[in-house]
Amino acid sequence: YGGVVITEAGTDPKVAGLVYITAFAPDQGESVGKLIANPPPGAPVPPILPPKDGFLSLDRAKFAASFAADVKPDVAAFMADSQVPWGVTALNGEVTVPAWKSKPSWYLVATNDKMIPVDAQRMMAKRAGAKTVDQAG
Repeated sequence: YGGVVITEAGTDPKVAGLVYITAFAPDQGESVGKLIANPPPGAPVPPILPPKDGFLSLDRAKFAASFAADVKPDVAAFMADSQVPWGVTALNGEVTVPAWKSKPSWYLVATNDKMIPVDAQRMMAKRAGAKTVDQAG
């Protein structure tokens, strides 16, 4: 959610610029739910488990491969075991005024990411006018 949070909260006058690290950078009226609704063919599918009591989490067995592939196995296992579920309703929180329309922005495109398709990262970075850097691994 970090990208959505800075996109909305970044309009505060104390914020000088926005840095997206393989994150969602929604436009006005968009939410994470809308951005992930129709993934392109062949896009990675995040291992999100069905909602439980109104919350989502990632499948622990697939966590490392999808979310922490470059992390030592014991650290990835700890991350999987200590993840905090997020509310289903948070997926539908729409951005009202994207800060990237008025603030300088930077975007790190993780070319091996298994959560947000690279083409989606590039599209969001481009429309935000972000200075973009690609990083594999």
